[in-house]
Amino acid sequence: MNIFRNKSFLRMFLISAILLTAASVFVFTYTVAGGSVVLAAGAIVLTMMFFDARKKYTEMEKLSEELDAILHDDTKYFITECEEGELAILSSTIKKMTGRLKEQASLLAGEKQVLTDAIADIFHQMRTPLTSLRLTCSMLSEEDLGYGDRIRFVRGIKKQLERMQWLVETLLKMSKIEAGTVQFRKERTEVKALFAKACEPLLIPLELRNITLKTDDGGAAFTGDVDWLAEAVGNIVKNCMEHTPEDGSITLNASENALFTEMVIQDTGKGFEDTDIPHIFERFYKGKNSGSESVGIGLALCRTIITGLDGTIKAENAPDGGARFVIRFYKNVV
Repeated sequence: MNIFRNKSFLRMFLISAILLTAASVFVFTYTVAGGSVVLAAGAIVLTMMFFDARKKYTEMEKLSEELDAILHDDTKYFITECEEGELAILSSTIKKMTGRLKEQASLLAGEKQVLTDAIADIFHQMRTPLTSLRLTCSMLSEEDLGYGDRIRFVRGIKKQLERMQWLVETLLKMSKIEAGTVQFRKERTEVKALFAKACEPLLIPLELRNITLKTDDGGAAFTGDVDWLAEAVGNIVKNCMEHTPEDGSITLNASENALFTEMVIQDTGKGFEDTDIPHIFERFYKGKNSGSESVGIGLALCRTIITGLDGTIKAENAPDGGARFVIRFYKNVV
């Protein structure tokens, strides 16, 4: 960088040189030795001022190049430390700002990736119901199709559309939670109210299957978002219902101690295969005992919700048979 291109420095340098020259001439009129001393001292001061300014402008030039590199997304560049007072403060501030911008860019990239994965998952899972819908619509277009068959096909279309709607809504909920855009409430709620809210939509299906639902809240309570947790617990109960034979039962128990609140959901079905347990909560994983209608998304949503509420969940086989889910919400113990 040519330091004399800076008009402010050039003006100051010229004024200082003129004043030095005038002072030297004035002193020379009285004494040659004194004039020489003034001229030499002034020259030294001007030289020091020049080199000090050039050092600052060199650091500013390097800082400018590094900022330009960052603006062009060169992540290898880092803001160098400056030794001078004002430049050191400026360098530190810029470093904090660029670090914050990179952090925000990383978060935005993560959210974009979550959304991209969700869209890919939706399209992947839509293939089967869309194929079924196309075939059903093709059959409905046949003129000699009987009234009973038309009703059956229309019901099949309705079922597939409901399945597609549930799939899209579930994946979008998971994506929103994973992207951190869901704000969970932190409210103290009794487990009794949670169990009632979670099981209410399933009471009729359970009755039709002749499955007994047993609940014991144990007077426990938890701190969290009851609406979201009710959806998670409801999905677990629904999963248990689908794997419990007629005349079976599903039990929901809760307890609370000084460390955590625990909820245990257990059924009287076949339980899990040992090879399935490590993968039960993975997205789109279907265990060996899964039905043909399962897409392996319900339990994945449960884990996403519960971990989002700072809880833990595990699946295991109960000692007396059947599947068992254990949910815990630990307390902040000081």
